Amino acid sequence: MSDQQRFYLTTAIAYANSRPGLHTLYEVVGADAIARWHRMHGHETFFLTGTDEYSVNIATTAAKLGKTPKAFVDEMVGLFTTAERALGIAPDRFIRTTDPDHVRAVHEMIRRAHANGDLYQGTYEGWYCPNEGFRAPSDLIEDATGVHCPNHPGVELQWLTERNWFFRLSAYQERLERYYAEHPDWVQPEYRKNEMLGFIRQGLEDFSVSREKAPWGIPFPIMPDGSSSQLPDGSWNPEAGTVYVWFDALTNYVTGVGFPDEPDRFAGWWPADLHIIGKDINRLHTIMWPAMLMSAGLQLPRQVWVHGWLLVQGERMSKSRGNFLDPTDVAAALGTDGARYVLLREVAFDRDSDVSWDSFVRRYNADLANDFGNLVNRSLSMTARYLGGERPAPRSPDQAPLAVAWRATRAAHEAKLSGYLLHDALAALWDFVGAANRFVDAEQPWVLAKSAREGDQAAAARLRDVLGDLLEACRLVGFAAAPFIPNVAPSLADQLGVPYPYAADGNGGPPLDELLRWGGGPAGGRIGVPAPLFPRLETEAQLASRDEPASPAQA
Repeated sequence: MSDQQRFYLTTAIAYANSRPGLHTLYEVVGADAIARWHRMHGHETFFLTGTDEYSVNIATTAAKLGKTPKAFVDEMVGLFTTAERALGIAPDRFIRTTDPDHVRAVHEMIRRAHANGDLYQGTYEGWYCPNEGFRAPSDLIEDATGVHCPNHPGVELQWLTERNWFFRLSAYQERLERYYAEHPDWVQPEYRKNEMLGFIRQGLEDFSVSREKAPWGIPFPIMPDGSSSQLPDGSWNPEAGTVYVWFDALTNYVTGVGFPDEPDRFAGWWPADLHIIGKDINRLHTIMWPAMLMSAGLQLPRQVWVHGWLLVQGERMSKSRGNFLDPTDVAAALGTDGARYVLLREVAFDRDSDVSWDSFVRRYNADLANDFGNLVNRSLSMTARYLGGERPAPRSPDQAPLAVAWRATRAAHEAKLSGYLLHDALAALWDFVGAANRFVDAEQPWVLAKSAREGDQAAAARLRDVLGDLLEACRLVGFAAAPFIPNVAPSLADQLGVPYPYAADGNGGPPLDELLRWGGGPAGGRIGVPAPLFPRLETEAQLASRDEPASPAQA
């Protein structure tokens, strides 16, 4: 996927205002699979995710519950980390915007922007979304019930008039247009880049980087006269206000790799190779964030990948609408790897996708329990029954029909993964699973076994060839799919009687390319004990008839 020996990828940090939904963690599961793929290729990989913990809304919610904002976000972060563990997500750092090193990074970004002449004081008057911040009039939706934030229609907007610090985004219009022209692939998919170019060409407006009367936030480090707001006792003058939430949140990407405390470490990891974000925050990451980096004298990330939304009957999945799925419950119902697979197979990584609990169950049963589970079970069971558990070698690549199919599958799988089309990468692998199942039906090993028992030596030799090819097909799919199904992959290898050389997070072991060659497994040996990898799920109707929960959806 990359010639670089280091790979740094991030997700957007999640807003810690309530428990996470599956839609919130969708991009984190995708990023985790990409991180594992790079680790298994031998790249030194750093994967960052975390939580965004400062906002007026969080402070208000905490107060209503009789808690301090910090106690409230600590509780929410516990729910996020529990859900991520349930989904097998293994970040190298889970960053929190309340972390002390992040405060220092935000202050340094503010100071650099100020020193560069990009900050000035002005008065802001307009709508403020407690969940998202200041919104331009053109961004808002107005209907019979009032004015709403498009991303948080159920959150009441506030009309604010404040004396704030502003960032001169307008000064970066030409530089941003030039950067887009010189780096045509840096925002992907292409149509998301074109959306942002259209927005830039309309003219950029300066944005606020401070709040005047919002005590729950990172202290703004500069007073109106340009002096430091830090007091002799080390505390911060509240008259300086706090840092606006988006300027704070975006800075996490540089904090995570040592800015500004560890310059050598930061130089080794930055710029990020990949930011993975949702389409609703594209503008923040591909217009505001690059301008902030330019102002600070830092390089821009090499690529930003913009995914779509999970929809339910055409409507965005969200906690406020009550149409979301709880990630911990989904993992409990489908298993960690089952949940990861159906999420990344059912939801396209480059656009919106309509999903449902029923579609997840159907995908799980069709792809995992039936197609792949059946292939593995048949191959192992026939090897145990007909060959006494001895694992035969596959035929050479020029003699095995499945080897020819695998060559095309591997190329397609790697091309789609390198283009971050995770759903298509899995589709390519499962097309090969289908080809292997058809190979079983065409070769009919049970017929060959009967002829072999009757003394047909040619049938006995062909039986060994067929079963050797099938076991090799299972091995290859298991290793290629390991970034997506990291818990099942070692179990599959054990059943196939082959070593699994990678650690739980995908580190260690040889470069994965070596193990994805046809015939790249160990010669000889015996298979392990077959066991179901993905037990078939009962249908929702059957579950309901037993008075069990119909789905893990929670309003």
